[in-house]
Amino acid sequence: MITKIEIKNFKAHRETSLDLKNLTILSGINGVGKSSIFQVLLLLRQSYESNMLQEGLQLNEPHCYIGNIEDAIYQFAEDDIISFSIEAEPKKICKWNFSLKKNNLTGDYIPAIEHNSTDYSLNIFNDNFQYLSASRMVKNKIHSFAVESKKRLSLEKGQAELVAQFLYYWGKEKKIKVFSDYLLNPLMLSASDLLSQTTAWEREISPNVNVMPVKVGNSYEIKYSFNKQGDVTNEFSSDNVGFGLTYALPIIVAILSSQKDSLLLIENPEAHLHPRGQSKLAELIALAAQAGIQIILETHSDHIINGILVACKKFENNGKGIDRNLVKIYHFTRDEEKHCAIPNPINILQDGKIDTQPEGFFDQTENDLNYLLGF
Repeated sequence: MITKIEIKNFKAHRETSLDLKNLTILSGINGVGKSSIFQVLLLLRQSYESNMLQEGLQLNEPHCYIGNIEDAIYQFAEDDIISFSIEAEPKKICKWNFSLKKNNLTGDYIPAIEHNSTDYSLNIFNDNFQYLSASRMVKNKIHSFAVESKKRLSLEKGQAELVAQFLYYWGKEKKIKVFSDYLLNPLMLSASDLLSQTTAWEREISPNVNVMPVKVGNSYEIKYSFNKQGDVTNEFSSDNVGFGLTYALPIIVAILSSQKDSLLLIENPEAHLHPRGQSKLAELIALAAQAGIQIILETHSDHIINGILVACKKFENNGKGIDRNLVKIYHFTRDEEKHCAIPNPINILQDGKIDTQPEGFFDQTENDLNYLLGF
């Protein structure tokens, strides 16, 4: 499990250090460096997968697209070195330094000048990894062996385009089970297979829904139906049931199919979801982190934050939720003088309370209500 990330001279990060927990939450307004944290990990992974990490950093394809060298470097850097450092349990420190070629800032490859590790056992390099971007397609047109051999949900940019095939193969054919009973939905404790539990958690978003992965020729798709007073409706395509179900599906599948010590990067889990659905998805995320799956998520939703805080209080009350000591929240701001990202830690106290609420940390509802009420 990754315990710390240090970044120097990359995009908005002049010099950033983050302590990570089982569940790490990145929040803040747009354009303050949250997504760049994900990109550091994705750049390392895609360079490693291309057998290039020993020589340098591959800026584009398949997991993220930075552009050219000039897009990667912090604009006001005092030197031409981009540095990434990762600490992980047990007592492992990996560091990579990359040197820019000042005369070729239009290139998309940054040569390495130093690294202190050839140990690629970190979970960002193995098959216990999933990245789910804010743009989740949930459609794939052709069969991919990456599903069967590497348990991939995405081939490119975290789009989850393989989720239908994944759920068909691992949920219907192989019928793998959720690794921990802690993740079982309370309304379906009798079935621990991936497809049953996926359906159960989707029902937290839309009651009585049925999730059905189907194979059509050499492609796959997700169909939905709904239980109706002892009967079942017709099957509907994913295009006709609303984006909330389809956008939440890859997150649910990724969590329920993961093993302990896996790493999940999740952008905007709240996308297209009703507040109650966001809260229930936050509950599942919290349970997964408590069970030992490492999750880093970026969110703009107070319902996701509050759902995590509720899970912290539930853990204190009845042991079912997440220990607050396993959660880390950062509220990103920007140093306008140096134009760089500033991660501000927010600590969770007893009963799901937080130690501070800085300006801009999900305070807009309160601000609007105060105005409407004349305060």
